[in-house]
Amino acid sequence: MEMAWTEQLSVGNELIDSEHRNLISLANGVIRAIQARNSSGLAQAFEQLELWLCLHFANEEKMAQAINFDFSNHQLAQHYGLNELRFLRGLLVAKNCLWFDGAVEHFTHFLKNWMIDDHIVRLDMRMKPVLQTRPYSFRIDEANFCG
Repeated sequence: MEMAWTEQLSVGNELIDSEHRNLISLANGVIRAIQARNSSGLAQAFEQLELWLCLHFANEEKMAQAINFDFSNHQLAQHYGLNELRFLRGLLVAKNCLWFDGAVEHFTHFLKNWMIDDHIVRLDMRMKPVLQTRPYSFRIDEANFCG
């Protein structure tokens, strides 16, 4: 079953919510490639997800600065999550799609848990009370997180 963005996942900001919807869609693409054991599709899906995560993390950091939100722990968790995702990518790509059904289930569960529970719910929802004091359309300049 694929991940879906719902109103309960809204952090109270149009830009961040829009990026979360896009990231969920991209993560679903990774999951579909894992399940299909499509190595070229998997590499492309991971590349797109990582690219958008870098942009998203940079935007969240700039948003936190703009609303005067302490972002230090958030930033550490983002770096850790990105490193975990890169590690996962390396494991899957190294096996060239020759993995067992249990591995497929494990990796898809990890990705779903990380994207929804860890990133959006556990981390980003901390900014919601402050974001809700601003207009939903409040925007910041975009930056590059991964350099």
